[in-house]
Amino acid sequence: LQRMLSIAVEVDKSPNCSSCKIADVIFPFVLNIPVRNQREALLNTMESHLLRCKLLEMMFQHSCNVPTTLPLSLSKILHFLGHSSVLLQYQDEVATWQRWDEMLHYLSLLLLSYQNVILAFPLAEHLRSSLNERMDLIIQKAKPKLQDDDDISQLDIHLKIEDFLNRMQQVLGQPFPLQIQEKVCMIQ
Repeated sequence: LQRMLSIAVEVDKSPNCSSCKIADVIFPFVLNIPVRNQREALLNTMESHLLRCKLLEMMFQHSCNVPTTLPLSLSKILHFLGHSSVLLQYQDEVATWQRWDEMLHYLSLLLLSYQNVILAFPLAEHLRSSLNERMDLIIQKAKPKLQDDDDISQLDIHLKIEDFLNRMQQVLGQPFPLQIQEKVCMIQ
């Protein structure tokens, strides 16, 4: 299935457009997966970084208490850190911190996938371009164009992380589990 989805994204003249269409179809099914490890298995095994980005972006947009119209960018990922909640279904009762842990896992997965789409090694660059255009861009050694919203400062990151940690402290009301601290450091 993952290989078929990856091919479906790649063969289109506009991988960006096809990944949006495929993510629109998959998204309701992902929301109804009741077990965390099943959701993670689907997202972790996704071969298309572009499709994974679109699907995770939709999940965060869905759980965001302050919607944004920013294009997918580092600024938008920081926005998700500051405004997302944990609205996914759960089959079992899990601790609140585990729900936040899952959200942070998906945020780091979104960040890594986005880096692969935009900044990664030469064969993965230009994932938003068609296969023919991508080969020409690689031959020309053209660097992917960053968006204005990818220009964020260390201060922006620090402030968003501090806001997130304050929000976590209010929600959990206790010291954070080590897993949460490690994921926050990794995202930072």
